[in-house]
Amino acid sequence: MVSLTLLRQHSKLADPREQLRILNDQNQQLAFDQQLEHHQLPQLQANKITTMQVNLGKLCNMTCEHCHVDAGPDRREIMTADTIQDCLNALAHPDFQILDLTGGAPEMNPLFREIVTQATNLNKQVIDRCNLTILLAPGYKDLPEFLAAHQVEIVASLPCYLEENTNAQRGDGAFQKSIQALKILNDLGYGKPDSELKLTLVFNPVGFSLPPDQSELELAYRRELKKHFDIDFTSLITITNMPISRFLSDLVDQGKLEEYMERLVQAFNPQTVSGLMCRSIISVDWQGNLYDCDFNQMLNLPVAVPARRHIRDFHNQEMQNRKIITNQHCYGCTAGAGSSCGGAIN
Repeated sequence: MVSLTLLRQHSKLADPREQLRILNDQNQQLAFDQQLEHHQLPQLQANKITTMQVNLGKLCNMTCEHCHVDAGPDRREIMTADTIQDCLNALAHPDFQILDLTGGAPEMNPLFREIVTQATNLNKQVIDRCNLTILLAPGYKDLPEFLAAHQVEIVASLPCYLEENTNAQRGDGAFQKSIQALKILNDLGYGKPDSELKLTLVFNPVGFSLPPDQSELELAYRRELKKHFDIDFTSLITITNMPISRFLSDLVDQGKLEEYMERLVQAFNPQTVSGLMCRSIISVDWQGNLYDCDFNQMLNLPVAVPARRHIRDFHNQEMQNRKIITNQHCYGCTAGAGSSCGGAIN
């Protein structure tokens, strides 16, 4: 039986302008900037930029329910060689420490290995945000060895240690394929105690709840994955589902948007603001355009530096202390323990 998840087309709310309109129509909710003011917090500004997060394209071998990128097998947006070189030119700046590669499935960009190799030659830490199942696909089965040879940190989506929950979010068979891929990575040393090869698992809630306590959930993952599959990993991070693209469409279809936004607003935690990822990251889309974060990228909210909105024009000093563009989706990063590409903040 083919999963309905795998048959989904693009989100019905693929237009960023329509998504913003719907989010801003939540008139009963306090605007995010007003929330900061209410808590006597300054408007968001960037600090020192240490991470370049690059979306190598929207092509993916999966079609996940929670995907805010609206990625899938039928997408054809792929970063070109010229834009990748622009990214590498900017990455050479000494302030940059990390190259964080996303997609879609970033590995499906034909130049994935080239950008990894060049970035490691620049002595940058490279992160591959991997869906795990790609490592079993034809043409990609030697990727684990390549990633290990370049000491790439793998940040891998595994929404739950229960097969039913993972398949519900990522499609039939996704759990077993993920377990198989994790065993391959473990055999190479990824996630093993005292290993330098880091394997980070990512939890996204199934449904409309906020993530549970990250440290407690990590203990549960360790216990269940070790007990049932003899799998080790380095750490686990929890990420809140953002009211963008497919997840926003689901919220609207099920009449849950108001309830979910109310949940995020009520859970606003001022202690998370200082650690928001937008303060130390620059997000690059597949065309080379610049954003404060991956979520702003999907809503087409470019950086507030008009002369520096493409990676070829990147200037590190001018990007520091810039105003961060905010909107109602920012509540997703500040609810509860907070949420970032590095997991819980507080």
